[in-house]
Amino acid sequence: MVVASIAQFAPGEDKAANLDSIARLVATASAHGSHVVALPEYSMFSVPTMDERFLASAEALDGSFVSEIRALAERHSITIVFGMNEVTESRSQIFNTLLAIDRSGAVVATYRKIHLYDAFGYKESRFVRPAAIEDPEIFTVGGLKFGLQTCYDLRFPEVTRRLVDAGADVVVIPAEWVPGPLKENHWQTLLRARAIENTAYVMAADQCGSAGVGNSMIVDPMGVVTVALGEQEGCVSTRLDRGRLDAVRETNPALELRRFGVHPNIG
Repeated sequence: MVVASIAQFAPGEDKAANLDSIARLVATASAHGSHVVALPEYSMFSVPTMDERFLASAEALDGSFVSEIRALAERHSITIVFGMNEVTESRSQIFNTLLAIDRSGAVVATYRKIHLYDAFGYKESRFVRPAAIEDPEIFTVGGLKFGLQTCYDLRFPEVTRRLVDAGADVVVIPAEWVPGPLKENHWQTLLRARAIENTAYVMAADQCGSAGVGNSMIVDPMGVVTVALGEQEGCVSTRLDRGRLDAVRETNPALELRRFGVHPNIG
């Protein structure tokens, strides 16, 4: 049994203030007895309209921001998943990166966003480089295996299926799900669909405020929303149960019965 938390807030351009928010939310998750907590995409730094400030904000994986999160994970003995702006060798683009840091403060998984949000009038690729397709990095908490994907990846079901093929029992999806026409409806529907079709838990942590729709949630393998947040900052927790996962996969052996696989489109 794993106690898991999702936490949402509205990151801004003050990294110190964002760290304070993260520390407060992680402390709440720890008080709930959580073993793992997920925070939003771009937790390190964000502004509503992406511009050159994103480039200036970027840090390396061994930079000060990550060091603070590593210390926080160790202090609370909890695994933390969060989004950051990572430097590349280019001054004109960054990576949109997720890190999973375990309770000892070690980085146990890194994921750089593959599908960039060039939709609904937005152009993430102007400042963000799409990552190369690599084997998923899966990490374990309390006997359950976790995989990572980011925001717009949610609209591509093969991303989640690939994680499950790699062994993930739980898919963690930090996001900045930008408000727009029917966007909140899409978010809720797609999260439940990814859980149902993969018979997996989904932990989705979105930004709130002006840049995100909020509505962070944890969905069980049958598509049941077990905990959720509304439009305000907060942290909620629930239990992820291996027995529930196994029972759903026995009742609905869709992963065994499927007749198609996932192959990268590198063209």
